[in-house]
Amino acid sequence: MSDRKPVVERRIVRRSLGSPALFALVYSTVAAGLYFSLGAVAGRALGLTPAVFLFAALFFVLCVMTYVEGASLHQERAGATVFARYAFNELWSFVAGWAILLDFVILIAITSHSATNYLGAFWNELRSGVLESVVAAGIVIFVAVVNVIGVTAGRLRRFFALTVVDLAVQALVIVLGIVLVLSFTRVFDGVQLGTMPPWSDVVFALAIAAAAVSTGLDASSGLAGEVAIGRRGLRRLVGARAATVLVVYVGISLVALSAVPVTGGATELGSRYIDAPLVAVVRGYEPGAWVSDALRYLVGGVGALVLIAGANASMLGLSRLAYSLATNRQIPSAVGRLHPRRATPFVVIALAAVMATSLAVPSDLDFLVAIYAFGAMLALTIAHASVVVSRYREPERDRPYRMPLNVGRLPVPAALGALVSFALWIGVLVTHAEARWVGLVWMSLGLVLYVTYRTTEGKPLLRRVTIPPAALTRERERAEYGSILVPLLGTSLDDDIVQTAGRLAGVERPDEGEKGAVIEALWIFQIPMSLPLDAALPDQRLQEARRALARAKAVGEEYEGVEVATATVRSRRAGQAIVEEARRRGVEAIVLGAEPPSRIRGGALLGGRGGPLDNYVSDVIRHVIDKAPCRVILTAPPADSEPRGPAEPAPDSR
Repeated sequence: MSDRKPVVERRIVRRSLGSPALFALVYSTVAAGLYFSLGAVAGRALGLTPAVFLFAALFFVLCVMTYVEGASLHQERAGATVFARYAFNELWSFVAGWAILLDFVILIAITSHSATNYLGAFWNELRSGVLESVVAAGIVIFVAVVNVIGVTAGRLRRFFALTVVDLAVQALVIVLGIVLVLSFTRVFDGVQLGTMPPWSDVVFALAIAAAAVSTGLDASSGLAGEVAIGRRGLRRLVGARAATVLVVYVGISLVALSAVPVTGGATELGSRYIDAPLVAVVRGYEPGAWVSDALRYLVGGVGALVLIAGANASMLGLSRLAYSLATNRQIPSAVGRLHPRRATPFVVIALAAVMATSLAVPSDLDFLVAIYAFGAMLALTIAHASVVVSRYREPERDRPYRMPLNVGRLPVPAALGALVSFALWIGVLVTHAEARWVGLVWMSLGLVLYVTYRTTEGKPLLRRVTIPPAALTRERERAEYGSILVPLLGTSLDDDIVQTAGRLAGVERPDEGEKGAVIEALWIFQIPMSLPLDAALPDQRLQEARRALARAKAVGEEYEGVEVATATVRSRRAGQAIVEEARRRGVEAIVLGAEPPSRIRGGALLGGRGGPLDNYVSDVIRHVIDKAPCRVILTAPPADSEPRGPAEPAPDSR
């Protein structure tokens, strides 16, 4: 009998999805990438198209390993933006998220436009004119409505059936292409490195292909917290993704350049058929034969469905990313507001639908894929670099998946991926002027938005600031009190006072995107007549005040939408100081702590004995009640409680 203990596989999560659903979600976007990118890549790379897609497939392997390790390390909504948050800071997290938001919007526009053109296999009028624009806009609206209603786990599982059908169709196209049209001579004939195609076109084609094969990685990594899969399952998933992309992309590109070859330094895949290149490929399988006609309808129908599924997956990824950005105060929470019934970020979905429709209507696919490559390469650079840095910043953190090929702590695949994606991003900047300016303007606007939003809210630019998810769902209502004055006692009763004020101020203002209620925490130094008001105070008293005020700020700001301002005041009489500060600050209420119970009849100061007093209203409280310009609220402990000691020191950080 073996002494070895059975291996217990650690489950990364215990949620509702399995690896088939995750594979289906990723593959639906990866397959969509092939349907729309083949023409754009072939138009630039010409006979080098198979080599470009081979490079892209190998790059995809690096990206998959990076995203799987990063997503298993931090299982939160969103991908690269989460990796960058823990590896770097909130600013870099926002840069990654903003670039991916651009990509999601562009991808929805591309897939909707391309789906319309694949439907043109059934009715040629759909490939141009007003009808093309109307159908593309209709697809965007359909996807938006589906995501506002909510994409359930059951619907994601149904993607798996479409994935199986598409894989079968792609395999059929490749096998028939090999039998009917494959010719390596036709594919590579006329290739002259540096001349046909030029190096600038090759670099641009590499960026498009790399971006296309990586489509959906960020959206799928955002589901890390909802996928029940273990370590071995992750390794199999990485292998399945990589093998599928390698076979499908390279195989399709070989038969594509055989069916629609390069003639005169150009191929019709990149011009006449750029919007639906796979339909053109199967048209070349014995033109006029029943095989060609059947494949045309089959590829047109399945291609349109896959592209619509890709648009849906992109909108799902966008909504989850926007939710993450909103709850982390990187975009205004009003943008990420959730539907009151569906709990979906309907505002950002609507905005994305409007933007995607406006981009899909002009029908300039080359322009759209260039912008998409800009955002994808920037986000992938940050993702790879984040996983590298995380190895050093979080070396002891459990990694359910750890990519192979490491030198010490350095993950070589992630480091290589960072270098390649950054080089391709620079290539897009250099080779495509429109993508360069649109991309840089988009990123600049995002940075201005981020800095302005964080600055006006008084929040740090580099540190994480979150709001509760419930703040995105509740209706905006007026707080019962907009400003409350809270004089502190320096005892543990201070927590009760501040919590009472927090409930009154914060319960009606969950949205921290608005200016919330303010608690004015006040410490009063009562100076005896024997000293001048500006006399130096002992360090012990100063430290006591600082601890009490810091504690009040930490407790009060636990309430949603509440800001705690702290101050100290010197006065001869505490009651008078409270009234004067309330009047000067224009507060709407004062929350005071009544005297703690005393077991000395007549009060401890009088030396009396007996049961606890019935009246805890001191001269200070009575003065405030009589003279205050606003409502006064008292909070007191139970009569049978023990007297409380000094409050605990405030923590250094929340």
